[in-house]
Amino acid sequence: METLEAELANFSITLNILTISGLAFLLALTSETLWDVIRGHRKNLGETFVNASIGIVTALLERTFYSLIFVFGLWLATPFALLQIPNAWWVLPLAIFAADFTYYWMHRIEHETRILWANHSVHHSSPEYNFTTALRISWVDSLVEWVFFLPMILLGFSLAQTVTGLFVVLAYQSWVHTEKPGKLGWLDRVFNTPSVHRVHHGTNAQYIDKNYGGILIIWDRIFGTYEPEREKVVYGITTPVNTINPLKVVFIEYRNIWRDLKKARSGREALGYLFRRPGWRPGKPRK
Repeated sequence: METLEAELANFSITLNILTISGLAFLLALTSETLWDVIRGHRKNLGETFVNASIGIVTALLERTFYSLIFVFGLWLATPFALLQIPNAWWVLPLAIFAADFTYYWMHRIEHETRILWANHSVHHSSPEYNFTTALRISWVDSLVEWVFFLPMILLGFSLAQTVTGLFVVLAYQSWVHTEKPGKLGWLDRVFNTPSVHRVHHGTNAQYIDKNYGGILIIWDRIFGTYEPEREKVVYGITTPVNTINPLKVVFIEYRNIWRDLKKARSGREALGYLFRRPGWRPGKPRK
């Protein structure tokens, strides 16, 4: 079994590669923003400011404190692995495939569990949709998301293989946050594409809680959560945040949960406000 030092070294190499990819995405983001401003498609830059502000803090946290938590948390589980998958060339595609499957379920659970939605809703709360939306990630996400990838470690993937697989899945999604390309034919039925992901960010009734996939959209087709783009997407969340204050954007749903918890008449109701679907209320019929 590789030592923690070796795993951290591999993790550092992966991070450096993704940093280069991140710089390329930053160039694309800047180009899209300038193009939109020049063409008059983005007259109010408030949302762009919020996205960039949140993204900068997220990047600083994930490259320091949060990375240590993520890596150390997964490393602690390595002695309990049921198998030991070899460090061979064919493992990386397998790790990406496994991470993509894991990401689908993590993403779906984040939508279906309110306390996790409090984090993930930050990403959905912008009424605009462009490359800067990819930066709008909660400052709390990485504190909890590593837990979902413990099964990969327990199945025998190494820490480096698991983290690399996840990073590839996350890096892939940067380019889908744009309205520039239209539909891409058969690609929309196999992969997460701009059209597919626009649906995921929609508040249109038929678009809510659809298209969770990271790279492959086949998981949504298998598990019944796929929806093609049929009508113009209305972006945001059903209860808009109506603010460009980054602190409020990141923590507003926690405030809403606290208000509901104070109204709880029993421990069961309190747990319902925390762990049931967003929008749950005592006595409210299930959809």
